[in-house]
Amino acid sequence: MVSLKTRQPMLVSKAMSHIFHGTSMRVAVSACIVFIALSVAWVVVASLGRAVSLRDIFGHFQAGKCVVISLRSLLGIHFLRAAFLLAALVGIMTAALAAGTLNSRSQPAPGSAVVAFGAVTFIVWITWAFLNWILSLAPIFVAGQGSDTFAAIAAAAKMCSTRLGPVTAVSTWFGLAHIVAWFAASSIIAFPLGFASLLPFGIVLGGILLVTLLYFAVADWLYIGRLVGYVAILEMPAEETGLLQAIPSAPLVSSMPSGRIDPDELILSDVPV
Repeated sequence: MVSLKTRQPMLVSKAMSHIFHGTSMRVAVSACIVFIALSVAWVVVASLGRAVSLRDIFGHFQAGKCVVISLRSLLGIHFLRAAFLLAALVGIMTAALAAGTLNSRSQPAPGSAVVAFGAVTFIVWITWAFLNWILSLAPIFVAGQGSDTFAAIAAAAKMCSTRLGPVTAVSTWFGLAHIVAWFAASSIIAFPLGFASLLPFGIVLGGILLVTLLYFAVADWLYIGRLVGYVAILEMPAEETGLLQAIPSAPLVSSMPSGRIDPDELILSDVPV
């Protein structure tokens, strides 16, 4: 406690190392329990929220049609998202441990350790981001086509390959909007933090919480907008096909005898003024 109260980085780091040296196993077990509990809660809540939002979205595109969504399939998709996130975290921790072996006391190589850790972390992050994107796209096939978990994932991957341009455009524009919202929220939060020494702690904390809640609301709004864009891409071929089928086939001019004009056909000069 004396080392922690000094606020000196070296003494604080030694104190933290001493604390975790005796309770590292408890910390690891507690972290696993908390992560599992939060993951289960997120899977359930995210599945319920996605079912409600997709029902309203498809109800807008398919007016008058009853939208039936399999909650079991949505639970499976969000369970896979949580599992892939856990796998990515384990991969990053493994990369950190492997990089530590490259920088031993007998053969110090901090540069090689940093490069190895950065390369493995980048590969893990890219892989997780791609899989998470596919899984975030899969629920629209559960709602639109009644697919199960793995069929929806396969349909999402197929859509990314056949409709790569529109899907990339929707993801890029909404992703840029999300980045702008994140930078704006971070900049606004800097103001109450700058007056932390002058204002009461409650006011500073309240301002940070308010900005954070507004950012979450904007982020969720952008996410729903991205889902609407994906559903529009999915429904576009069906609408075009329905429009073409609704137009009656007109008689072709080539079916008439050559050199003759239909006497019953109205032309502009025959219409009375």
